[in-house]
Amino acid sequence: MNNIRNRVQLIGRLGGDPEVRTFENNRKMARLSLATSEVYKNAKGEKVEATEWHNIVAWGPMAERAEEYLFKGQEVLVEGKLTHRQYTDKEGTKRYITEVEASDLVLMGVKKSAAIEA
Repeated sequence: MNNIRNRVQLIGRLGGDPEVRTFENNRKMARLSLATSEVYKNAKGEKVEATEWHNIVAWGPMAERAEEYLFKGQEVLVEGKLTHRQYTDKEGTKRYITEVEASDLVLMGVKKSAAIEA
């Protein structure tokens, strides 16, 4: 049952190309911005679309594949876990960030769905 704790699945569109950084020993990290949208009717019966933005992080071989295959506007399924971190910015203000650390990325809307695995 431990494998279902802190598990996130999202399907959405990339807001930009992956931002990839290379660290010591050529280990790569990719940052992705994922938009998920929901359409509903408000109290007046009007159609409303709400979009949420999610920060996604991929490491190692998955980051390398994201750099090679993913691009802005592409629909992807992301599975991973929520992580939280904090830092102090240049002005001395504490900032908090919630991210999804990806364990799987699946390309959607392609004839043969392709998974990007670590």
